Amino acid sequence: QVQLTESGGGVVQAGGSLRLSCAASRLPLSLNNMAWFRQAPGKEREFVAAIFMSGDSTYKEDSVKERFTISRDSAQNMVYLQMNRLKSEDTAVYYCAAGGRITSTPYYWGQGTQVTVSS
Repeated sequence: QVQLTESGGGVVQAGGSLRLSCAASRLPLSLNNMAWFRQAPGKEREFVAAIFMSGDSTYKEDSVKERFTISRDSAQNMVYLQMNRLKSEDTAVYYCAAGGRITSTPYYWGQGTQVTVSS
């Protein structure tokens, strides 16, 4: 059974940084596209960033393009989201996802990790 486990969330002041981690089990990252989504209170879940299995190219939502970096360590089966210059509007539960149409309807989801940015 595929399992995605996020960690690294917390409370940070605006302008600060956090790095989220996603540990994947029974899912070789080198063979799967991976992504991060987020869901803010009262809003729908939205795509944040993806990294593709071919060539490690990435794609990011416009509001995070200059501030967030997605990366992976296939040897460790880990995916990361480095978040810099955080804003209050980045407050959300962040989810790791894999497979499927990775920017819209992934096959697999993690349980999520809370990120709270205080102003």
